[in-house]
Amino acid sequence: MRLFHLVAGVAVVGGVVGALGGCMRSRGVGDAPNASSASSTVAALPVAAAGTSGPTGPTIASASPAATADPSPPAPAPPRLELPRGGREIFPDHRLVGFCGTPGAPALGKLAGKLSARAAEIDGYAKKYAQNRKVLPLFELIAVVVQGAPGADGKYRRRVSEAVVDEYLAAARAAKALLLLNVQPGHSDFMTEVKYFEKYLREPDVGVALDPEWAMKPKQKPGVYYGQTTGATVNEVAEYLAGIVKENDLPEKVLVFHQVNSYVLKDESVVKPAPGVVVIKSVDGLGPKGPKIATYNHLLKSMTVGVHAGFKLFFEEDTSNGGRLMTPKEVLSLKPEPEYVMYE
Repeated sequence: MRLFHLVAGVAVVGGVVGALGGCMRSRGVGDAPNASSASSTVAALPVAAAGTSGPTGPTIASASPAATADPSPPAPAPPRLELPRGGREIFPDHRLVGFCGTPGAPALGKLAGKLSARAAEIDGYAKKYAQNRKVLPLFELIAVVVQGAPGADGKYRRRVSEAVVDEYLAAARAAKALLLLNVQPGHSDFMTEVKYFEKYLREPDVGVALDPEWAMKPKQKPGVYYGQTTGATVNEVAEYLAGIVKENDLPEKVLVFHQVNSYVLKDESVVKPAPGVVVIKSVDGLGPKGPKIATYNHLLKSMTVGVHAGFKLFFEEDTSNGGRLMTPKEVLSLKPEPEYVMYE
């Protein structure tokens, strides 16, 4: 069982805070300048023989209608938006590999500090996972962070500022990576927190990650109890994202739900993908290789059709007490093979 404690007011699980963006008006007849005077001037001109010039001006042999300009061709349709490294579909062409984290909280993961340096590290890990797929890097920003105290609104969660999301999105784009906004809702709820970041979710390269273990029931304190969500809630978020994808003709979006044990997700059997949304189940087992693989095998038994497998590794917890980090080769030997790999 995963042990909880709190550090600096932030909920911590097993030593790690739980994975805890001028037209021109056509001129009408009434707009012609001096229309009446122009016609009287023409009428006053003396008529000479065709092909000759009169004493006061050129001969007008006959009136001809003004030339009509050809209608402009329709403007070409703008190119459809694509994923950071091309294409519009996530799987089966890509494997997602990345780091998670949030500013000012090193215990929540490595994705903080100089983000260009973190991008280079992610790229180094990602290359080892390529094999027969293209690697698409991930920046998983914990955008809603569970707290050990209720805060002014009693929700036991803190949202990062838009300035932080802007910074991470700019860094992800510089690295041609996807940005995932991770939500740990505390006593709020997933839909409220996801919708708070809607302007970022309308971008082609921003997705969502959900942390059910931090979705607390009434009167429960984060870090003392495991939180829990339902398959219906996962579907609600997926359908919401699908609506954004359709409305804005976006490439596929990623929706991850992290799972540390069987309890944190109730009624998983109803979970299903939505049009334009890739749903991933990430198994977040802590510890040495053996228990991690056992947790993966156990939790993947309940994964539903159309959902993709993911796996999480922890730089500290997995290597404590003489343990070591599983290698990319070992991770890719899991069955089913993870299509999303996250390092914390």
